[in-house]
Amino acid sequence: MPEVLLVTSPLFLRHRTPPDHPERPERLTAVLDALRQSGLEEALRLTKEVAPVDRDLLETVHRPHYVEEVARVARGGGGYLDPDTYVSPESLDAALVAAGGAVLAVEEVLGGRAQAAFALLRPPGHHALAARGMGFCLFNNAAVAAVAARYRHGLRRIAIVDWDVHHGNGTQALFYNDPSVLYVSTHRERWYPGTGHWEEVGAGEGEGFTLNIPLPPQTGDEGYRLIFEEVVVPLLDAARPELVLVSAGYDAHFADPLGGMLLTATGFRTLAQLTVEATARVGGRFVGLLEGGYDLTGLSTSVVATLEVLTQRSAGLTVPHHGFQEVPYTVIRERIRRARTVALNYWRI
Repeated sequence: MPEVLLVTSPLFLRHRTPPDHPERPERLTAVLDALRQSGLEEALRLTKEVAPVDRDLLETVHRPHYVEEVARVARGGGGYLDPDTYVSPESLDAALVAAGGAVLAVEEVLGGRAQAAFALLRPPGHHALAARGMGFCLFNNAAVAAVAARYRHGLRRIAIVDWDVHHGNGTQALFYNDPSVLYVSTHRERWYPGTGHWEEVGAGEGEGFTLNIPLPPQTGDEGYRLIFEEVVVPLLDAARPELVLVSAGYDAHFADPLGGMLLTATGFRTLAQLTVEATARVGGRFVGLLEGGYDLTGLSTSVVATLEVLTQRSAGLTVPHHGFQEVPYTVIRERIRRARTVALNYWRI
């Protein structure tokens, strides 16, 4: 049986950010340390080398002048693209390899050489627009992976499930008119970057292929589980994607400094399990791509929990609970009703 592929590269550690920046190299080292301690490494095939993304493929997603802007800032010794998004001298190389890693993960699962894949990427990608980096993101890894699946493998039904606490405005914008990519996002309402409203459903031929599910602060394991069981999973069942890409951000963890949500690693395991089961049920393939997550323990334990699902092994995690009161059940029921009402305009769920 094909193995589960874990994509990573030492180059990702060389994307440097200023002191106290949330998106720092220690995020990746914390995850890799947790994996070694978990015993799951033996169930994974780790990449030995990741090639940079082909520039022609990258420029089907990003404008050439923007790619050159990132290169110029890197060559100049580094600097900010905006108040949040930093480019260091080696960030361009890291970002090209991150996008290449997302493509490699897709190539391996679609080629039958891996049963599923998870890519530990830095810098993250889901905020990156065609001609602008933002929100710590330089190139949109999920979008590049989707385009590779479409143009290189002929896929016409791709789903991107984004469970990062922040709305993936870049991914949404890139596929807003595209009926070959279904984009589904759960995110904290009225939070950075201010997009992801209910009424944003796609446009033109892509109308109905974007579904946003904004959630109130302090949504936790049970709220997310219900949203996935009653909205996200039925939508995947209806859309029958050939490939499911997960923009796997872990900043909805209760300990995350940028989130304000109450998910635990157990909650993330549940989201992964529901998504993997839905993907298998419709005959699709699963690829996870790391996005946010800025508390090192919350991030590392949640990634391990996700990989428990993919490898079908237990790491024996001890998962602390936050002890806070989660958002009331009645509030979650109202969000489910609203999300289903929007989806039912386009899908039989």
